Amino acid sequence: MRNIRIFAHTSLDGVISPSGQGEDSEYAHGGWTAPYRSPAGAAAVAEAQGTGFALLLGRRTYDLWAGFWPKAPSSPISDALNAATKYVATRRPESLGWGPVGDLGADILEGIRRLRSGDGPDLVVWGSTAVTSLLFEHELVDELVLIVYPILLGKGKRLFPEGADPRELAFVSTQAMTSGVLINSYRRAGSRQADPSPT
Repeated sequence: MRNIRIFAHTSLDGVISPSGQGEDSEYAHGGWTAPYRSPAGAAAVAEAQGTGFALLLGRRTYDLWAGFWPKAPSSPISDALNAATKYVATRRPESLGWGPVGDLGADILEGIRRLRSGDGPDLVVWGSTAVTSLLFEHELVDELVLIVYPILLGKGKRLFPEGADPRELAFVSTQAMTSGVLINSYRRAGSRQADPSPT
C-alpha cells in the first residue's frame, strides 16, 4: 500500500499558496512566500518531500505547474517534480502534456483508492485543495506537512473549507528556518474525539 502525503505552504492564519510558484489571481496575495525563500529552506522542503514519489494533483495545480516546472532551472525540487508520475483529477485527460502523466478516471475517489492500494512510491499532493478535502473526508491521508510562514494575510484561499469535519492529527516533527518558516509534519490520528463529559 502506498502512503498519501499532503504538502502545503500556509500563512499563520491558514491562507495557502498553490506551491510557492506560479500563483494565479485566485490567490489574493500571490507571491507572498517569495521573501521567505532561502537555499536552506528549499533544501529542507526537498528533504521532507523525498525522492522517488508520484504526484496526485487537481487539474488547476497541474496546469499551473506544467507552465512553470518544465522550464525551471535544475534543482532537487524541480528535478523530482519533473521526473515524478503525475496522476491528475481531470475531465480532459487527452490534454495532459507534462509527463509522465496519467488521469484518475471518471470516479476520482476510486482512482485514488486504486493507486493507494497498489505498489509504488508514495503519492504526494501539493496545492490541490479539492483533492485534499476529498482525501481527508475519506480518511485517506497518511501525513500532512505544513510549511508555515510568519505572516497573517487575512483573506485568500485556505487549505480546508469552512465546515470541514473535525480531525485530529498527531505531531511528528518540526524544523525551523532562520527566516521564521516552520516545516511541521503530522500523521493521521482519526476523527476528533468528543470532549469528555464532566463528572
